[in-house]
Amino acid sequence: MQPLELLAPAKNLECGIAAIQHGADAVYIGAVSHGARAAAGNSIEDIKALCDYAHHFLAKVYVTVNTIVYDDELDEIQDLLTALEEAAVDAILVQDMAILEMARKMRRERHITMELHASTQTDNRYADKVSWLARQGFSRVVLARELSMDDIAAIHHQTPDVQLEAFVHGALCVSFSGVCYASQHCFRRSANRGECAQFCRLKFELVDADGQTVDKPRYWLSLKDLCRVDSLGQMAEAGVTSFKIEGRLKDVDYVKNVVAAYRQRLDQVIAHANGRWCRQSLGNCTYSFTPHLQKTFNRGFTTYFIDGHRKDIASVDTPKAMGEYVGKVREIRRDSFNVAGTATFANGDGLCFFDKDGTLRGFRVNRCEGNRIYPLRMPVDLRKGMGLYRNSDTAFEKKLAGKSAERRIPVNIHLQRENHEVVIRMTVVDTDIHTTTRYSQILQPAQKSQEENVRRQLSKLGTTNYVAVDIRVSPELSGLFIPSSVLSEWRRDAVEKLDRLLEKRAVENRRQTLNHQETPLPMPTPALYAEYNYMYNVSNRLARDFYTKNGQEGVGVAFELTHGGRQRRVIMQCRHCVRHLMGYCSKDVRKIPWREPLSLRLPDGRSFQLGFDCGNCQMLVYAE
Repeated sequence: MQPLELLAPAKNLECGIAAIQHGADAVYIGAVSHGARAAAGNSIEDIKALCDYAHHFLAKVYVTVNTIVYDDELDEIQDLLTALEEAAVDAILVQDMAILEMARKMRRERHITMELHASTQTDNRYADKVSWLARQGFSRVVLARELSMDDIAAIHHQTPDVQLEAFVHGALCVSFSGVCYASQHCFRRSANRGECAQFCRLKFELVDADGQTVDKPRYWLSLKDLCRVDSLGQMAEAGVTSFKIEGRLKDVDYVKNVVAAYRQRLDQVIAHANGRWCRQSLGNCTYSFTPHLQKTFNRGFTTYFIDGHRKDIASVDTPKAMGEYVGKVREIRRDSFNVAGTATFANGDGLCFFDKDGTLRGFRVNRCEGNRIYPLRMPVDLRKGMGLYRNSDTAFEKKLAGKSAERRIPVNIHLQRENHEVVIRMTVVDTDIHTTTRYSQILQPAQKSQEENVRRQLSKLGTTNYVAVDIRVSPELSGLFIPSSVLSEWRRDAVEKLDRLLEKRAVENRRQTLNHQETPLPMPTPALYAEYNYMYNVSNRLARDFYTKNGQEGVGVAFELTHGGRQRRVIMQCRHCVRHLMGYCSKDVRKIPWREPLSLRLPDGRSFQLGFDCGNCQMLVYAE
């Protein structure tokens, strides 16, 4: 059976533990630095604590070390890799090939067990690139978000032994990851260094070659959030083995709700697969709430390009979270209004609406009486018939605030007698993981059957990670007196042995071989890399040496280390297309009603020309 992994984000230790508790098979978390989210760093101590907790369930912990690295940081990165290995991290996510070289050196000089995963920042959109990464030593490749189901299937067909990880939920970058330089160009904040300033969430005016406005200022590059909860089975069929939730800057409530929703759906997929797939980790979850994806931060949802090119992927009216649709305004009074719909409301809810100009407006509910809402301040732009969205649900948030899930590993406990010894066996359900403990115990006959008490004492697993689902007591033991204190001691011994066994299994799961290509092998790259050679993202000597040894020609210096010199540079490559969004794809027969090239213009006058590579179904954003 092929294990399927639900991979969750962790901003910190609290979020990581919550992700495991709510059903994640693995979590990814940033270290103190170089994790592609500068605002989400964690100490080695916290990462080790997360590993210890996760490994009890045979869940895994991956650490993001996926920024580009400068020469004066190489020693720091080496120390970080050593510390992560000692913390028992299962894998690291990598963008910079210097880190691959360091891992190879560590493998040669001493035994290491961490896997290497090629981060989506390595621009993984073609089968040849995925194959090349695997031959360099990566056991897993995180695919570009823009790929379709057919694209994924084609990659899996060509590289069947490579683990494929794909995003299923969360915020979308409009540019292919790793080749977005807009934030660096405009704000000197590098996305490849974990400092993205979200250029794509800005409002732009769309103008033509004559400087004439084509459409009003809108958020032309802002995308809806990804949601593929209904596509998990198809993605697994296509070859995806790890389903990744985005959100290392999100709070713990986001993690709880989204992980629980995807856990339930992925379990359904596995249950109906006739044994083809299985869970990667141990433990079943029970929840004190009903997961609801619309109630967690979102800009509206899209499946993106998983089923082909779509026009409903952008959120051009607002880059902010709208939340769930709750109905229309039916009637307005001086200090209140009522809502047509079935939603219920609570004091403190956050509601929002689009005013007549298309601007998102928000307000807080002061009190409510059924479907009549009394805002803290009555919004002046609210009109009858306007749609309402709830982006903060007080009642739902209260359910998530406390303990909202429990994860337990189901075990069978069998007590029997063999050759004058009492034997207790504890077995993890549906696995080969079990312990056997033997006791030479002299037992006296009991005045009445002891089976009920034996079952009760052996089932007391409440403070452990286990739950007994089947307890069997051999008939000859039910007639013998076994003190409750002895039964408790046997139960504790069995639990401790099982804990140690799972710790050992977690270590064995980490014993991966770092295989790599010894023969020089140039990296397959899109044609654009030859013209704009900063896209190799080479920012240190080790990375440059790596490409040189592989016979790569034309490798340039990383965008972050250049100082202009080219009149026009590509700062974004997008599958999202403004022209397609407006209904004027090159495949359409209608004549385009403006003179190209089009440009996006910021309020401060800075302009960014758009190019349309229709053969590759790609839009380019240029900076002068």
